[in-house]
Amino acid sequence: MDTREAAKRWADAWAQGWPAKDVDGIVGLQAENGDHWASMFRPYRGREGLRAYVQECFDEETRPAEVWFGEPQVDGDSAAVEYWAVTYPDDQPLTISGCTLLRFDHDGLVVEARDYSHVQQGRLLPPAALFAGRA
Repeated sequence: MDTREAAKRWADAWAQGWPAKDVDGIVGLQAENGDHWASMFRPYRGREGLRAYVQECFDEETRPAEVWFGEPQVDGDSAAVEYWAVTYPDDQPLTISGCTLLRFDHDGLVVEARDYSHVQQGRLLPPAALFAGRA
């Protein structure tokens, strides 16, 4: 699978799956033994590791998240995708802005994902130009 296509599919899965809390839709794009680093201090190994992480995050959210994903920047089998989200743990808005660095296998599954993000209390909307044309 083409890396750009795989990265767009990944971004779309998260953009739709995060507010819907669709764990299976997100985890299904991870290679069986792929690694997901929620931060450099929190590695999650394989699909089951990613499943546990995503489920834990979704369980904390009491309202649907608002999410935006940027156009993937692609180089070889890797891509970088910026994102912005407002989540609601305990009904309190929490804004997350970040970027996920992704590496894909030949089937378009994620073999490595590394998240880098910043979190701030409150509902802060993304700059319009940052996510123009993608929601």
